[in-house]
Amino acid sequence: MRALTYHGAKDVRVDNVPDPKLQAKDDIILKVTATAICGSDLHLYRGKIPATEEGDIFGHEFMGVVEEVGADVTAVKKGDRVVIPFVIACGSCFFCQNDLMAACETTNEGPGAAMNKKLIPPPSALFGFSHLYGGVPGGQAEYVRVPKANFGPFKVPGSLPDEKVLFLSDILPTAWQAVTNANVTKGSTLAIYGAGPVGLLSAACAKMLGAAQIFIVDHNDYRLQYAQDTYGAIPVNFDKVDAAEAIIEQTAGHRGVDAVIDAVGFESKGSIVETVLTTLKLEGSSGAALRQCMAAVRRGGTVSIPGVYAGPIHGFLMGDAFDKGLTFKMGQTHVHKYLPQLLEHIENGDLSPEAIITHRMNLSDAAKGYEIFEKREEECRKVILTP
Repeated sequence: MRALTYHGAKDVRVDNVPDPKLQAKDDIILKVTATAICGSDLHLYRGKIPATEEGDIFGHEFMGVVEEVGADVTAVKKGDRVVIPFVIACGSCFFCQNDLMAACETTNEGPGAAMNKKLIPPPSALFGFSHLYGGVPGGQAEYVRVPKANFGPFKVPGSLPDEKVLFLSDILPTAWQAVTNANVTKGSTLAIYGAGPVGLLSAACAKMLGAAQIFIVDHNDYRLQYAQDTYGAIPVNFDKVDAAEAIIEQTAGHRGVDAVIDAVGFESKGSIVETVLTTLKLEGSSGAALRQCMAAVRRGGTVSIPGVYAGPIHGFLMGDAFDKGLTFKMGQTHVHKYLPQLLEHIENGDLSPEAIITHRMNLSDAAKGYEIFEKREEECRKVILTP
């Protein structure tokens, strides 16, 4: 089959690789009908995530049709149309039973498990996201093996096109978890740092929930304009102003927003010191976006972090967080938990996640898709691929 594989930083290629095979009795083989390039994939593409190896197949946003089922699979059958959550969870461990699927303690058997087992259970395995997260081949391919198929695959109605439901695999539930972690309700004020796909869908979810003010921070004017036109967000270009100051000036009493979402993560543009430290691998992450979030939120507010962080952060302002009485909520998305509700919102027309798509490409052109998305060329917001 054809699959998008890693060959080093900014070197991905569509290669011919062996077809996946059933390995466990509760596996399925999925024929992929649509997949997407995620902002998290760019961390891998840039060589920023440890334990990413040559030949690894990327892709954690995908859906398709069940091609083959293992002997113990009862939840789906050949021919079913399903979306696959990017988190691989068993459904029966302590964490899964408490709706914390991203903490599933049974699915990650990669180096991440060995590194963490002495202190805490490792995170769940993820599709196509380094051997720290299980080394499970991803879905930017013609076919993919899906483990734990009695719990993961989510059936979607044939009346909805792939584009409407594809993002149930990751970015829509990630955005939804971000706004629910931020306690967004009718009348809330919210700032979103990062106008990438998760930031934009966070704005969509916040608007649906009745937020009174939504600020969105980025330095790509075309993305900011889209957020303003589509979701009524107030654009803030951090290249032109201090974003936190600009947000505070526009909130009641100059107190700051009720909550803020950091949809940027560890690759935010930081100080020269941070750049040097991360280049030398003395620090794991830039804290620039997080410091801005902490500045923009009011006392007693919430900082919700769907953006990926890796390793320690230079200059985390713990004293400021304590003084302001902030609540932090973060982590990988517990995708399975949100899917029924989000599908209902899509069916009712409350959410149209496909609106952010700008580029539709064949899997054969995936390397070009990565380049366009990474460089923000052609006013790219989101790339989807079809095998």
